[in-house]
Order: sequence, then structure tokens, then C-alpha cells
Amino acid sequence: MASRIEHRAEFSQGVPEVFAAQTGEPALRARLQEIGGDNASLLDYTEGPAGVRFQLRQGVGAEKLPSAVRKLHRGDLFVDRHEQWRLDGERATGTAKATVSGVPGEITARTELTPGNGGTVLRITGEVKISIPIVGGKLEDFVADQITKLLAREAEYSAQWLAGSH
Repeated sequence: MASRIEHRAEFSQGVPEVFAAQTGEPALRARLQEIGGDNASLLDYTEGPAGVRFQLRQGVGAEKLPSAVRKLHRGDLFVDRHEQWRLDGERATGTAKATVSGVPGEITARTELTPGNGGTVLRITGEVKISIPIVGGKLEDFVADQITKLLAREAEYSAQWLAGSH
């Protein structure tokens, strides 16, 4: 069984501007520095005619993990995110896959930027699958909750970036 991820945010700017705030190398580096966690880094970045691809690493210190997670995983957690985005006129789409160090499973998501409400609407849907008998479901719920909170923080940061107050 997988736990769902759903997030929605609205921006007053157009799709191309929001796309740049979500996928541009300077915006990604600044966002990672501000909210990426321990040892956060942009591991790979490629921009071309087919779109943008990048890999992020975000970290969570062991002392910040709930005790149930610390029982299953020793040390800090690292989340590696591989994202691909494509801007097509007034619409952008993206996919993401993420893994958590030492945890068997996968996080997948689809992202869409569309015009709406005089600006841009960001929609992210996905799921967390963790393959650990008995405790996998609880861990999935925890990870899904943390990802939803992170997505909200990232959207807030993107809004600040777009407003020029970064």
C-alpha cells in the first residue's frame, strides 16, 4: 500500500516565471541553501531543448528524526530527488523520483504548472512506497507528511524568490 502526496499552490506570476523559480539553477541553489537541510546540494543540472533535468540531495540530521525512524535507520537521512521538467507554452509538466538513504522504497510525483486565477497554479500528486513489513505503512505516512510540508515550504520560498525578497 502506498501513501498519497498532494500539494497545490498559487502564484501571481505567469507559468514561465514560476517555471524558472521551480527549475532554474540559481533558484534551486538558493532554495537548497535556505531550506534544503543538512548537506543539501545540487548534484546535477542539465538544461536543453528537451527541458530541464536535475538531481538534488537534501539531508535530515539523525537528531531531527522521530524515534521510530531512528530505530530503523542509523545516522542522518539523505533524500536524492531526480526531477525532469518541460515547459510547453503556457503549461509545464514535471516528474520526480526520490529515494531515501537506507530505506527500501521509492517516492514518485507528477507536477503541473497551469494558468489559473490570474497567475499560475502548481499541482503535485504522488505517492510514497516503503517496503518494510509491519512498519512500512507508518513510515510511508510519516514520509508523505514530511514531503507535503517540504513542498509547502518550497512553494513559499518560490513565491519569495518571485517577489524578489530572497
